[in-house]
Amino acid sequence: MVRSSAPEDAYTAEPFVPGRGGLSALREAAAGCRGCPLHRDATQTVFGAGAADARVMLVGEQPGDQEDRQGKPFVGPAGKVLDRALEEAGIDPSEAYVTNAVKHFKFTQAEPRKRRIHKAPNLREMTACGPWLAAELAVVEPELIVVLGATAGKALLGSSFRVTQVRGTVLEEEIHGRPERLVPTVHPSSVLRSDDREAAYRGLVSDLEVAADALS
Repeated sequence: MVRSSAPEDAYTAEPFVPGRGGLSALREAAAGCRGCPLHRDATQTVFGAGAADARVMLVGEQPGDQEDRQGKPFVGPAGKVLDRALEEAGIDPSEAYVTNAVKHFKFTQAEPRKRRIHKAPNLREMTACGPWLAAELAVVEPELIVVLGATAGKALLGSSFRVTQVRGTVLEEEIHGRPERLVPTVHPSSVLRSDDREAAYRGLVSDLEVAADALS
């Protein structure tokens, strides 16, 4: 049996990333990305959003159901929690660039028209999408990256990353060949799943206050 050499079998977005151009060129190219099989079931690519000169970049895991339908990151319930927490911490959400480690929604669905259940991307899928995140970092050149949750942390910092060990601290690491400062915290969706939402929310705000201080 001859194995297909289609890009999605190679699990890399590299062939789809343009060699030049700004965020609009990246967004347009990402719409046609076939770098891994996740594009097959997703409605569309959900690329990052925000200003090209944003001082802070927020990196989450992957689009959710609402993001997949609307084509924009963090527009669902978790996004509303994030916006509120950012404002409370002293960071203007409109001045941040928001994106995800993986640009297509990965989900399970018992049957058609049933609710689509989020499924965490695996390391191979995160690695495949890495060239898009590298390209976004190269264009935006943020002063600080806020890492939202374990999956984003593993995508940026490696599989040994544990958000509970480093949340609310300022890390200095080389990411995709660039020295970066990062503040890890939980993904805002974890606040919605928590048994004590208020305590979980306060923890998120506290971590984001560390990020705000690092930007001041």
